[in-house]
Amino acid sequence: MIAGIDRRRLLAIGGFGLGAIGLGLGPAVAAVMAARGFTHGVASGEPGTDSVLLWTRHVADGEDSTVTAEIAEDAGFRRIVGSAMVRTGAWRDWTAKATIAGLRPGTAYHYRFVARDGAVSPAGRTRTLPADDARRVAFAVFSCANLPFGHFNAYGHAAARGDLDFALHLGDYYYEYRSGFYPDPKDVLPGRALEPVGEAIALADYRLRHACYRADPDLQALHAALPMIASWDDHETANDSWEGGAQNHDASEGDWSVRKAAAMQAWREWLPVSELSWASYDLGGLGTLYRTDTRLAARSRPPSPPTADPRALARFRDGAWMDPAATMMGTEQEAWLAARMRGSIVAGRRWQVLGSGAIVANLLMPADAGGWLDADAPAFYRGSMAAGMALGAAGMPFNMDAWGGYPQARARLLGMAQALEADLVVLSGDSHNSWAFDLAQQGRPAGVEFAGHSVSSSGYETVTRTIGPATVARSFAGASPELRWADLAHRGYMAVELTADRASCTWINMHTIAERSRTTVPGKTLWVSPGRRRLEGI
Repeated sequence: MIAGIDRRRLLAIGGFGLGAIGLGLGPAVAAVMAARGFTHGVASGEPGTDSVLLWTRHVADGEDSTVTAEIAEDAGFRRIVGSAMVRTGAWRDWTAKATIAGLRPGTAYHYRFVARDGAVSPAGRTRTLPADDARRVAFAVFSCANLPFGHFNAYGHAAARGDLDFALHLGDYYYEYRSGFYPDPKDVLPGRALEPVGEAIALADYRLRHACYRADPDLQALHAALPMIASWDDHETANDSWEGGAQNHDASEGDWSVRKAAAMQAWREWLPVSELSWASYDLGGLGTLYRTDTRLAARSRPPSPPTADPRALARFRDGAWMDPAATMMGTEQEAWLAARMRGSIVAGRRWQVLGSGAIVANLLMPADAGGWLDADAPAFYRGSMAAGMALGAAGMPFNMDAWGGYPQARARLLGMAQALEADLVVLSGDSHNSWAFDLAQQGRPAGVEFAGHSVSSSGYETVTRTIGPATVARSFAGASPELRWADLAHRGYMAVELTADRASCTWINMHTIAERSRTTVPGKTLWVSPGRRRLEGI
């Protein structure tokens, strides 16, 4: 294991095949082709009560490679209980996935892959979801991992715990930006350089960016230790993406549909995920987790408010902002979610856990936000604060790219939960900071939301050092009625636990991301009791 990721090591293990040469990477890909065998460890995902999906990447000398996935009850693989052969090749970047069924619920297993030539992959550990008699389910929740900003210590910490059933990743698994854009070159941690250096646009770019991130030892450790349930947000394609485009895409970069398809293909190749854009997972008799797509399947273009003119902003608030056709999920997914949630409740499963790529709560920018920023804060933040304050003065959330930009879609979601009398727990990412909300619709409780801090992407603490993130958090709470608590100073992950008596969240705060470390600092724990639909432990 190494403390950083240097370019020579990445090129030594990347293992791109001949197909990538025709996609424009040229000399870099040619150098990468020298690597053979199992290049990026193993991973598991899509856990069920009797099945799990296994992943690896194996590069062979011929046109294809055949590997056999083995899953066993013991670490020595003397009691193998399932296996499957998979053929792969350059057409899918040498990645291989196999679903093994016939397993026991709530059971830990060991797994590995064996190649035709007898080579054996590193071994991983995985776990099936529990049966209906489970008394506890616990899992880690991640989002927003930006490699140049710092080490993925949150992944390493969760991998080493030993008390978690699975990992949930809510998106921004990697970032598509060119090197030196975000973060600024002065903020790039040594040994955390990106490949490719340019922005990820074509299929070969996205594949190489995946290879770069997956070389990280803590990310490999997480995948080898826990099955993952993953959904994408915007940076898996391009910043602020929606069904028909993205803020970080223009005509000079080609057709959006081609870029989107390439990013989705690479994501499905490199992660232990199914081909389904959304899915549900029964967590024993305790609840159901819903993996959603709030980005690429059907999201409408985010609204663009005219923040410079108060009168125009008022017209926007009363008109375009309230468009009932605007959607985050689309009518098909909305109908699916309502049906699955209804079925879960009828079956007696208490907690309805919704994974969302972006915050559902209405978070308003306070009127004093203009005085928060440090003198050296980038101009982007000043413009963003000014626009946010204008929206807040008009009674609107500042982030039009979150659910706050789609108020009618939000009303449908929360109204559905209220109509079903669901114990709704929303888990969200994207914002880079820690928040807890009491969600409401038409003045009535609709559920709670635990919003997670990033693995490494920067938060408010990087531009509010002078005034202090605690002051900023208090100001946000004063301006946003749904906000009950916030921590704007740490990187890490959320640890969620479900029992019959409560659904709780503990924000795990890493001491640093400047060096590899599993040391933490105290974090907050909040919970909700059955039927209450309001946060406790504040």
